[in-house]
Amino acid sequence: MKKSTKKLTAMLICAALAGISLAGCSNGEPETKAPETTAAATTAAETTAAAAAETKAAVKSDAGVNMADANVKKKDPSKHYKFGYTCMDGTNPFFVTIEKTMREMVEAQGDELISVDPANDVTLQITQVEDLISQSIDAMFMNPAEAEGILPALDQLKAANVPIVGFDTEVADLSYLISYTGSDNYNAGYVCGEDLVKKCPDGGDIIVLDSPTMNSVTDRTNGFLDAIKGHNFNIVAQQDAKGNLQVAMGIAEDLLQAHGDVVAIFGGNDPTALGALAAANAAGIKDCKIYGVDGSPDIKAEMATGDSLIEGSGAQSPVKIAQSAVNIMYSYLNGDKVDDRYPVETFLITSDNVKDYGTDGWQ
Repeated sequence: MKKSTKKLTAMLICAALAGISLAGCSNGEPETKAPETTAAATTAAETTAAAAAETKAAVKSDAGVNMADANVKKKDPSKHYKFGYTCMDGTNPFFVTIEKTMREMVEAQGDELISVDPANDVTLQITQVEDLISQSIDAMFMNPAEAEGILPALDQLKAANVPIVGFDTEVADLSYLISYTGSDNYNAGYVCGEDLVKKCPDGGDIIVLDSPTMNSVTDRTNGFLDAIKGHNFNIVAQQDAKGNLQVAMGIAEDLLQAHGDVVAIFGGNDPTALGALAAANAAGIKDCKIYGVDGSPDIKAEMATGDSLIEGSGAQSPVKIAQSAVNIMYSYLNGDKVDDRYPVETFLITSDNVKDYGTDGWQ
């Protein structure tokens, strides 16, 4: 077991699992002998693949304007703004980076950022937003713990005339926001699915660990599923891991006992993928491709070892998301017109290209 995995396993007190072996898929090129298929089946698969490709192209074509590099300054330097900030989980390294970047940008303009952490509890998040309103915030950066559940807080912000920029995860009703910025989450999942299809051309059983209450994770999961559609993959289990490493590890431990022949596991974010990794390593799994979404330093460090079960991550940039959100907010406060949505590019990182992105920070 690798050094980084040992740390992870010790930290989480993994239960030792034994006697589980996984049926593998190729690590390189497809085998020369392909499974026999009927003409009808081939046509159906081609049609499905074409439809998925069209969906992906439609999503990627909505490129929008790059606000991450806009470097917007407020028009009146003497004006002081007090911003509120909330995200679903302030301990997630992804959100730690977003908050840090936003704070540095806001404070560089002489303004203030007040941050709260609901720890994935939407009821607490609503209460914390109420408290921010009572502190007379001028504007709000919003990442919801639940897309639907956060609506009462949005009602209160609207009643208080507090403009909202959403980031990373959409709320259920975007009309509450002046704008939204976040990763192209559909593509982040899609590129993982594309990679799996290439490396496992014969298909196989897979596990999906998603988080239905998080729109960003739902988009990633949909992208992944569209990419593998028509390629002989069978989802033997799909469960809510809540985007949390420990929850994902516990679920994966149980699922791997029941489904010992999976060729891959898809996690809706990198903590989920790392939880699945801890469970697979504790069980002695040697041949299963695990995918996540984030491109976090931890997942990149795993891939950089060269012998991890982590196969890839649909990478995003929390730095770019934060920069985009702050630039949108200052543009709006300056009286400039802003678009409803500003997507941020996503792409695949694997062991083959991880050296290009480094392991000691976010891209």
